[in-house]
Amino acid sequence: MSEDRMLLPHSLTLSERQKLTMTGVTEVVSFDENTAVLRTDLGTLVIQGRDLQLKTLSADGGNIAVEGTVTALSYEEPRQSGSWLRRLTR
Repeated sequence: MSEDRMLLPHSLTLSERQKLTMTGVTEVVSFDENTAVLRTDLGTLVIQGRDLQLKTLSADGGNIAVEGTVTALSYEEPRQSGSWLRRLTR
């Protein structure tokens, strides 16, 4: 991530495990009916579920709405730049 780029505010709202709305999504890495992988400034978000459908996708603010049955939400930490040795000593 570039240091001169402004971070987007990131939030999630899940209603009845059926409708998930998000802000601050910077990239849709992959999306199918069972899994969505979305990149945010706070890490990669993996959404698992059934019959997932992308209802809204807006580049302004990274707004996304997903409908379907959400069974799991998990984040992968953002990768740190630099050598493996530098990451160990942080």
